[in-house]
Amino acid sequence: MTIFLCGFMGCGKSTVGSLLAKKLGCGFCDTDELVVKNQGMTIPEIFAQKGEPYFRTVEAETVKSLCGKNTVVACGGGAMLNSETAETVKESGGVIIYLDVTFDECYSRISGDTNRPIVMNNTKEQLEEIYNNRRDIYIKNSTARVEASGTPAEISETIADILK
Repeated sequence: MTIFLCGFMGCGKSTVGSLLAKKLGCGFCDTDELVVKNQGMTIPEIFAQKGEPYFRTVEAETVKSLCGKNTVVACGGGAMLNSETAETVKESGGVIIYLDVTFDECYSRISGDTNRPIVMNNTKEQLEEIYNNRRDIYIKNSTARVEASGTPAEISETIADILK
């Protein structure tokens, strides 16, 4: 089974995903890392040279290529905003878990992160608006929503219980 973790930047997808994969005895990958490796450029370089729409297309292709693999996938913050991508995941038998974390918690983790073009190009108020616009889409496109305010170990345990 492929488990895709989605949510806003800084919600803990990579940290929780790594722990969850160990708990389930399966692989782990991060779509942002795969895109960087496959494109030979950092995410800021991709945004600057090819634009966000290009990045989103490559991101969607990366997610779709992981369907059917026995792995936990930490998706980029925008990956599951694409309803077509989410549908492809669900049709392949994949599970999409939305890690629901408050904006303030996410912001405390991402503030000043120069590897995140959306963070660098927006004010806190603009990021909060992006967060608010994305939240309902994450909920709509996910299989399950997990309140992710605990420790990464607690969150991974909660997800493992949901998957049983």
